[in-house]
Amino acid sequence: MAAGGVVRRRAPAQAAPVPQPCFSPAPLLPRCLSHQRVMVDLAEKENMDNLTFKSDTVLSDVHLHCPNKRHLMVRLNAVGQPVFLSYFKLLWNTDNWASEKNVREATTEKEHQCRSGEELCDKGRNSLKNERELNTKGLEALLDDDGDLEVVRRPQSASDLEVEDLLRDKVYPVILMRGEDAFEDEEQESSCSDVVKIEHTMATPLEDVGKQVWRGAFLLADYILFKRDVFRSCTVLELGGGTGVASIIMGMVAKRVYCTDVGEDLLAMCEHNVALNKHLIEQGRGEIKVKELDWLKDEFCTDPETPYSWSEAEVANLHDHCTVIMAADVFYDDDLTDAMFRTLYRITHNLKNSCTVYFSIEKRLNFTLRHMDVTCEAYNHFRNILNDLESLQDRKMKYTVEPIKLDFCQFLIYERTEQLELWKVIAEWLT
Repeated sequence: MAAGGVVRRRAPAQAAPVPQPCFSPAPLLPRCLSHQRVMVDLAEKENMDNLTFKSDTVLSDVHLHCPNKRHLMVRLNAVGQPVFLSYFKLLWNTDNWASEKNVREATTEKEHQCRSGEELCDKGRNSLKNERELNTKGLEALLDDDGDLEVVRRPQSASDLEVEDLLRDKVYPVILMRGEDAFEDEEQESSCSDVVKIEHTMATPLEDVGKQVWRGAFLLADYILFKRDVFRSCTVLELGGGTGVASIIMGMVAKRVYCTDVGEDLLAMCEHNVALNKHLIEQGRGEIKVKELDWLKDEFCTDPETPYSWSEAEVANLHDHCTVIMAADVFYDDDLTDAMFRTLYRITHNLKNSCTVYFSIEKRLNFTLRHMDVTCEAYNHFRNILNDLESLQDRKMKYTVEPIKLDFCQFLIYERTEQLELWKVIAEWLT
């Protein structure tokens, strides 16, 4: 079933070129940092000895909020970055998922209360003791000669540390060798038919964030599985596919998926992930093609000597049959956002059918000296372009923008925060 709505024919080939909108750049470089538990092959242990997470690297919150998730380091990529293999289980039983989610939300709420401020944490651990002290000594005992409040902090005892451990797991690198029980558990888990296996990197420079797994891809994957009847038998194009998570999930229901990105190393990783998950893709009898699509270029790469290039037949197939375009967590730099929308504009004007575009995005808060405040500049730029796209009048195509409510169930385990958003853009030909 096509998701694009009414079918329209594109303008004749001899028509004048369609003018493309021009978007002004304002780059934003979000950064975050953490360590993660690591499981490595004994043969790679020597390389792990020098593995560090530097301050100029970016780490996905998928890893940041899953400290118990162990990752097997399987190799080094072409640029010397450690590549990890992770397993993500699909939760088809939504009743069980709901109960697990309630437990997790209760735990998350407790963690949030402790993270909300050092004073709250101290109050939570010492409330009973402070109450006894106030009852026996009175408020006057806490004041000095000048009437100022004196707060004496005592060292944490063993019992305090035990309580804190119950609320938050320690996160630190752990090197586990092949043959240990933990590795054997991972091997058993990977044989499950409902497990998505993804090779990825961690803590990369900003230019390599496509090699990580991001929550926006999980959110889009949830929606695909929730609305799988809508995407069944479609031809789909993903822009900025990265590790291929969303395309692999889409490949479970769609007829054909073109998963695109740039960089031979990244595309090779994505192609390998597609092969790792053929057990899922074969269930829907779909096909995933990993292709290069550079948003900074005006045409598809059709040079047969270039890896992951397009054939003329594949370009024609995309233009003739594509009814769904999607992109997840690609709006973090304004120059790239501008380039992506120009590419989207060009492609939709070359499609024979109307199509539906899905954007998954996470708002990232950053303190900027320019505003002297916490802002979401990359997100604001994305929303401004959405508004420009909807108000665009070229007498050929109409773009209708609407948000999607996140009230659908989760099929993957991740933290669905309020900063995550899903948008739908309907691109339809005018009569």
